[in-house]
Amino acid sequence: MVIMEIDRRSDLPTKKLPVKWVIVVDRDLPRGLQANAAACLAASVSQAAPAILGSGGLDASGQAHAGLPWTGCTVLAAPAAVVKRVRDDAAGDPELLVTDMAAIAQRADVYDDYLAELAGAAVEDLSYFAVSLLGPRAEVERHTGRLPLLR
Repeated sequence: MVIMEIDRRSDLPTKKLPVKWVIVVDRDLPRGLQANAAACLAASVSQAAPAILGSGGLDASGQAHAGLPWTGCTVLAAPAAVVKRVRDDAAGDPELLVTDMAAIAQRADVYDDYLAELAGAAVEDLSYFAVSLLGPRAEVERHTGRLPLLR
């Protein structure tokens, strides 16, 4: 899927958009790790699909505020095994942009060390703190439709 080709519809409620973005987080992680994983995936998605960012705006005082995703982003919760299953199933879907945060990312203090460990790990051996899916609403919901919101 090429997110750049999706019409920007910042005039519609997110539930009526043809595109949907969700992040599924391991529900059993401590809150700080959940927040970190979601933030890291948001940064990853905004680089991979910059078209999802809306324009910034000014408040009544003239202060600038950076643009936010016009698609919205729903953060869902699931057990670690379900996060992995969602990631593995969605990764094969050509209509979706799938980004993930493998658990090994949290262990590494140096990014190059993370990349080296990742390069030595088979995908079936990885566990994930979170996965992000962006794409056509029906496809995203097919993979995540019954998962609850992270609370």
